Order: sequence, then structure tokens, then C-alpha cells
Amino acid sequence: MQSYIQLMAYDLIIRNGKIVDGLGGEPYVGDVAIADGVIAAVGTVTGEAEREIDATGLLVTPGFVDLHTHYDGQAIWSDRMTPSSAHGVTTAVMGNCGVGFAPCRVDDHETLVDVMAGVEDIPGVVMVDGLPWTWETFPEFLDALDARRRDIDVAAFLPHSPLRVYVMGQRGVDREPATAEDLSQMRKLASEAVQVGALGFASSRLTFHKSESGNPIPSFNAAHEEIEAIAQGVKDAGGGLIQFVPDLAAGDYEPALRTVFDVAEDVGLPVTFTLAIGNAGDPFYLEALNMVEKVNQNSDSEDPQVTAQIFPRPIGLVIGLELTGNPFVLYPAYEEIAHLPLAERVAEMRKPEVRERILADHPTNTGHPLMFMAQAWDWMFPLGDPPNYEPAASDSIGARARARGVSPLEEAYDRVLEDDGRAMLLVAMGNFRDNSLDTVGELIRRDDVVLGLGDGGAHYGMVCDASFPTFLLAHWTRDRASGQLSIAEAVRELTSVPARVAGLADRGRIAIGYKADVNVIDHAAVRMHKPVLSHDLPGGGRRLDQSADGYVATIVSGEVIAENGMPTAARPGKLVRGRQPAPAPA
Repeated sequence: MQSYIQLMAYDLIIRNGKIVDGLGGEPYVGDVAIADGVIAAVGTVTGEAEREIDATGLLVTPGFVDLHTHYDGQAIWSDRMTPSSAHGVTTAVMGNCGVGFAPCRVDDHETLVDVMAGVEDIPGVVMVDGLPWTWETFPEFLDALDARRRDIDVAAFLPHSPLRVYVMGQRGVDREPATAEDLSQMRKLASEAVQVGALGFASSRLTFHKSESGNPIPSFNAAHEEIEAIAQGVKDAGGGLIQFVPDLAAGDYEPALRTVFDVAEDVGLPVTFTLAIGNAGDPFYLEALNMVEKVNQNSDSEDPQVTAQIFPRPIGLVIGLELTGNPFVLYPAYEEIAHLPLAERVAEMRKPEVRERILADHPTNTGHPLMFMAQAWDWMFPLGDPPNYEPAASDSIGARARARGVSPLEEAYDRVLEDDGRAMLLVAMGNFRDNSLDTVGELIRRDDVVLGLGDGGAHYGMVCDASFPTFLLAHWTRDRASGQLSIAEAVRELTSVPARVAGLADRGRIAIGYKADVNVIDHAAVRMHKPVLSHDLPGGGRRLDQSADGYVATIVSGEVIAENGMPTAARPGKLVRGRQPAPAPA
């Protein structure tokens, strides 16, 4: 514990809270003083401040760092990065999965909108209406981000697909091999991006990552030479992080990861990649972890240079009649009424003849990924309020149907009509091995695993996972019957660990000189509410949003951006340009 006693005026003092330092240390009671956007004193603070917060009985933690978001568009058209900022996140990293909006020539706008709409479920009209496209190069895009203030800080990767299209044009869209000249240009532009503030670069080879028009994304089958050229460009400018999504659908991590791991070792850059755990079957994730261990054993760094990024609750989607997906979305009989306003549609679906017609129908495309996900009956559960993200197997639509003696389709039909058609179902497509989160709990504790994959700013009509910090604090440290994390462990995984992986060494700790991003939390009151549908996107677009209780105050750079779940007028958030060094020792 640090003690810094001084008779002086601060901007803010948080008094008598239980300080959780972010490094996993034992929490202790003390004060935190803030001046000029940084933590100025920790321990017993004597002095005055323009404002004081009484944190007696409350947790005082560093602000949370979310490594995997897609706020690339929302950070342009909005000054609030919700849901993330409503769940204690004070720094969000975007540009993940290799998709984004820069670099981009005018002629390529439609291509990037098509890619983002398909991969991240952001309606095209939202991007067309919400983006001014005042940039072409990646440096110009960062300038556009920098010109706008928002509630929290954002940082960005250089995304692979826009880079490829910018350099190669239609050849890049068609996934043709890059020429030597293409590779040279990609390397140059990657170096330029890191010089002006990119944290590194991001790429994806996931089969399910397709454009809205149904084509694989430009980066899907990029060769080893291309990944290496971009990585060399990052290294030329001083280094950065590679974020990568392997083709998890292949069920074999060795070839899916080998290219990026080999590049990382050859060039000398750290990697973080998406790790998903199958609900059943062979534990392919162990193969990936074995590869991670071997790479890290060969590294000279004390910290893991390769980290598997996992999500602390089931990976999946939320479906319902108001959302992108539901069990009948590809059924012609349902499509006949899908255009109706919700109330009219519900009224139609409650008619016996309409119900019979839809239930007797068949989907038009049984191979569509949405069809597979929206009818995974034994992994589909009602999502109530508060939402239960670790439900019992007996609560699944399949189990409930068997108990009632009806088909799963009938059970799902009845469930989506509840709450006048506003009912939601959670489809747990991964991380729910043997109907529990036990495996996830084991992995969270590993040094070579980092939390992420909240996807804030994307999948607006299917996913609302940016609330995962609140889930971690409520479920994993308080409500779960077994395998709980300590509060110190959970806070460490939300703060200093992702900050280290991202190269943002100036935040994620309660210590003198560190950035004054702080949460004051009533741990006993922490809870999530059921996601709600909001129509606050450009062009009237809809999105899932989710609020939480228990956040007494969230502070960014010393300014209070939210109190008791309500946002203030403060907008201190900035663009973080590149990796940040740790402050000098106090």
C-alpha cells in the first residue's frame, strides 16, 4: 500500500474505499486523490479537493480495458461508447477482426460497408448515414477520431481487410495473391499507421466472417508472406500487437494458427487471438493452448507474448422477433408477415391458422449459419430479467419441449411470443462445455489467457456482450456456487492484464502517476438488466443495449462520466495514439 500525505488541493478525492489495485494485490481501505488527470496520491490523503466521493463500503478499482470492440463507426457518430461505458470500461480497443473503415478510397466505401455489415451485423444504412467519410488514409481516420470527444478513451488497430482493398483494389476483394509491389506498399502503410497511433494490426480467417453479399472477407486466405509484410511494417515503426481470428470452424487449431504464430516469432511481435471452447466433442482448444505454451517458452519476455482471448460467459447470440434472428426467420410463412410492426405480427402469430402454417413450413436455406444458430435447441434458453448466462440444461428449449411433449419449434414459438413479442432467447454456441462455465473458469486463471470478445459497437441486432465486466464481477466473484474468482483476481483480469497485452502501460492500476481512470463500485448491488432494444443509431437503426446497477461512479482522466448508472455531461475520452509507457516510479 502506498501512503502519500500532503496538504494540497486535488481535483477529486475518493475517500475510505476498499482499493483494488488492479495487480491482484489484497484489497485495502484507503483514499485515492486525483489531479490533472492522473492519480496523485494513494493511501491516507490529507488535503482538500474540488470534489470528494465517500466510498465507504465500496470498491475502488482501475477503469476496465476492453481489448475487443468494434466502435470504429460509433466512435465517429456518437459521443458515448455504450454499452461498454455503462459497465466500467474506460478504454476500448477497436479495429478488431481486420475490419474497419480505413484506409479507404471513395470507390471502396460500398465494399467496406458490405464487409462490416456482414461480419459485424451493422446495418448498411447506419454506416451510410452515420459516417462522413472525410478520410481516405488511416492517419486521416485517426485524426477524425481525435477531433471528437467522447465518454471513454478509444484506441485502434490497423484493420487488414481495408488495407488489402486499398492497396489491391478489386484484386484484394477477390482475394487474389498479393504481388511483391503490393506487399511493399502494405508494409509501408502499416508502418505509417503505427507511427501515427495504431496499436498494431488485426486480421481474420474465420469462415463465418463473410460480407453481407455472402463473400469471404478480403483477408480470409491471405498468405504467410502478406501477414509477414504487414507485421514487418508494424515492427519498422517500433512494434505493436497482432490481433487474429483463426478459422475456428475448421476444428483444427494447428493450421489455423501456424501462419500468424510463425510470423510473430520471425518478426518478434506479440499476438492475441480468439479462442472458443466447443460445448461438446473433442477439446480442440487444448491444442491451441499447447501451441501457446510452446511459443511463450521460446520467448525471452517475462510476460506471455501470445495470449488466447476468451469470453467469460457463453459465446452466442440473442434472438427474438425484434432482432436479426429468430427460429423462423428463414421460413416463407413467417417471411410473409415479417414486415409487419411487432404488435401486428404478434397478433397474426397468435392466430391458430398462422401458427399451424408457420410450424408446418420449412426454411428456404437450411445451410445458412443463422439457421443453424437459431435452431440449436439444446443450447437455447429464455433470457429473463435479470438475465441468466449460466442456465441449467433443463431450462433449454429442447429440454422444455421434451418435458411438455411438444416439438422444440413449438416451444420456441410460444417463448418468442411472450412479453408481447419482446421476449429474447440466448443461444449459447460456445464456452458452455457440458452445460457449465467450469472450463472457462479454469482458463481465466491462466497467465496466457486474457479476457475479451465483448464486441461492443457491433452485432447490433444479435449480440450484447459488452456487459461482460459486470457479469464477471457479479457472477464469478459473488453469485456462482463454485469456482469463484476473488475480487482482486477479477479486477486484475479486467484492468492490468488487458492493458499490458495492448501495450497501454499507463493505465489499469491504482498507483501514483497512473491515468486516473477509476470505478467506484457497490459490489453487493452489482447486477445486469435484460438487454433492451434502442433505436438511437443513425438512420433510426436499432441496437441492443444493456444497463447495470452497482456502478456508483465511473471516472475517466479524473472526470466523472457516470454516477449511479446515469451519464454525466463530461466527455473526457480521447484517442489513445499508440502504445503508452508506464509512468515514472513515484
